[in-house]
Amino acid sequence: MKKRLAPLLLAVALAVVGCSLQSSDSTPAGTVKVVVGYQSKTINTVTAGTLLRAQGYLEQRLQKITDSGGAKYQVEWQDYDTGAPITAQMLAEKIDIGSMGDYPLLINGSRTQSNERAKTAFVSVTGYNPKGALNMVVVPQDSAATRVDDLAGQKISASVGSAGHGTLVQALSRAGVDPTKGVEVLNQQPQIGATALESHQVGALAQFVAWPGLLVFQNKAKLLYDGAELGVPTFHGVVARRSYTADHPEVLQAFLAAQLDATKFLNEKPFEAAKIVADGSGLPQEVVYLYNGPGGTSFDTTLKPSLIDAFKGDVQYLKSIGDFAELDIDKFVDPTPLRKAFADNGAGDYDQAVASTVNPSRIAGTDLVCARPVSNAAQAGELWLDGADQPQPAADPTCLLRAVQAAKAQGKAIRAAYVPDAELGTRWFADKAVWLRDGASFLPFTTPAAAQRYRQAHPGATAISYDQAVTEVRP
Repeated sequence: MKKRLAPLLLAVALAVVGCSLQSSDSTPAGTVKVVVGYQSKTINTVTAGTLLRAQGYLEQRLQKITDSGGAKYQVEWQDYDTGAPITAQMLAEKIDIGSMGDYPLLINGSRTQSNERAKTAFVSVTGYNPKGALNMVVVPQDSAATRVDDLAGQKISASVGSAGHGTLVQALSRAGVDPTKGVEVLNQQPQIGATALESHQVGALAQFVAWPGLLVFQNKAKLLYDGAELGVPTFHGVVARRSYTADHPEVLQAFLAAQLDATKFLNEKPFEAAKIVADGSGLPQEVVYLYNGPGGTSFDTTLKPSLIDAFKGDVQYLKSIGDFAELDIDKFVDPTPLRKAFADNGAGDYDQAVASTVNPSRIAGTDLVCARPVSNAAQAGELWLDGADQPQPAADPTCLLRAVQAAKAQGKAIRAAYVPDAELGTRWFADKAVWLRDGASFLPFTTPAAAQRYRQAHPGATAISYDQAVTEVRP
């Protein structure tokens, strides 16, 4: 494991791999340039990245300023695999606004604060999960590991300093495994780690969305540890260079207004948004919709106290792996621009939005197979049939199995089926879940460990495969 953050960031700054830059060497006279760093494959930043870019919301907002007699603007988008290179570019004053996960956000604030030109503020959230399900640990399909402590003594791929790495450290610590001595962590970019996992060079991969879901969907891995077991909120958000936004406050306001546009679009049209993000990121739409669909990530821009409290708790992890300059988090977090964006764009009462903990996008409608309304969002799932305009809602996991059974009987092709974990609520692929049968009920879990916890409390529950569940559920 890397012991120091400084060398890590320096290495990233010197050799930014896996990023695609669309850079222009010059900006026309009289034109204000804004450079946005984002992560197309980190799909919980899409409202400040892939979806925002594809829909042109920022350019449209800036054009309104130009049309009203203001300056002309030029937007440059830079796509990276992780948050570290975005921070390196912000330190070099080459990126003005960037989006990344919670741990990288803290590193960003810590590393930039000593340079007035690079110093950043945390101005908005893109998406969050109240329990931590945005980070996971996966293992090869043939791995014998069923719990995170089974990884003791093995090599694990992670991006050191990322949210996925932070989850790994906390999970191992809780399981009684020393995260610095009990395992060997290889500091790798996500795609490199995915290759290492597939070739069995490592025993596990700890990463952030959408990598765990992608590898499981592609049958290249199985889920070992769901970050929701930690019960600690995880989130992604936006940082902006203070010197840039002081010179061009209208640009930050336009960006936040555009992010509100993208958030509204995603929450109102999640299936359409997933197609746009899939096209822009190269990820399968089924994987994008797993996270960006209703019941998945909470796309909410507000800087909630629960998230900031979790933010402060993350500092201990960062100090444990290397240099971390003391950061006044209360000063780093600046809700003032977002509050103004809410007021100026009719986005509702900011304080009410901050207080809300309800996922803005939930599965609703009528379950046609079980012939009843979908009234419990915590149990609701979805079935996506090939060629359908929208996935169909299922009231609970048993109803979802009935819908799958009926679709197969009719010879219909299934693109994906989504179901919430019975213990933690994490939205997951139904055919990749661990299933139990308890009486007449069928219960899905993201991991074997979660299913085992249920069986300990309910001795009558029995293990059953997904295919068996589909076959045996009563129509």
